[in-house]
Amino acid sequence: MLYLLFLPAGIVFAAFFIVPLGQLFLIGASGRDGWAAYAAILTNRNYLHSLVSTTLLSAAVTAATLLISGIAGVFLTRNRFAGWSALVAALTLPLAFPGVVIGFMVIMLGGRQGLVGDIALRLTGEHLVFAYTMTGLFVGYVYFSIPRTILTVMAAAEKLDPRIEEAARSLGAGPLRVVRDVIVPALKPALLSAGAICFATSMGAFGTAFTLATRINVLPVTIYGVFTEQANIAVAAALSFVLGILTWGVLAAARTAAGSTVAAAG
Repeated sequence: MLYLLFLPAGIVFAAFFIVPLGQLFLIGASGRDGWAAYAAILTNRNYLHSLVSTTLLSAAVTAATLLISGIAGVFLTRNRFAGWSALVAALTLPLAFPGVVIGFMVIMLGGRQGLVGDIALRLTGEHLVFAYTMTGLFVGYVYFSIPRTILTVMAAAEKLDPRIEEAARSLGAGPLRVVRDVIVPALKPALLSAGAICFATSMGAFGTAFTLATRINVLPVTIYGVFTEQANIAVAAALSFVLGILTWGVLAAARTAAGSTVAAAG
């Protein structure tokens, strides 16, 4: 009878995960190339370049986001000051914005008529434009990744036992060593989990990339082009399946490495 309790969850899992993913997998092999469509991401230079670019971009976004959110999250957890609530609310504001809106914000910041370009023109005489490159996409991805990560870090930082840090200082550890040997290991499960979600989100994000995609070659935009411009549904499905499996693998690996506890918790 206990197994019946899992039946509703099993039905939902099958209906919204197993069946669609299985159908996508079969469609990927339904084209003229057959199962070889799945090898196209490695044999086709454009697809491979798109995959590598997307992976490197996502890794860079994850590293930058963890660094910014880790420092800010621990600081905000341990310090209360006038305007604290407003600052936390402002840091989580990007959660309310869709990717297209964030893309337009990057354009207003680093586009041809952007604020950064105008300032650079006045200071150096050269108009700086970065919105339509990987740099612009990096800025946009970091912007919408920070809120998710900083909330996770703050929740984990609240559970840290300050007595362990005090003990490390009493034994002669300096501030940097306390961070390296106490705080970072203690936050490791949270950082791994948040980093994996950040990486997976950056790998599959489409709205921001599509808004800025003048000279950007990332896999979601490539898949969109294969589907709409080339009408090659099979290859688009194969690329989508590979992208999904890759991001799922990162999430699964991070969950295994992170475990379910936070070290040094009080």
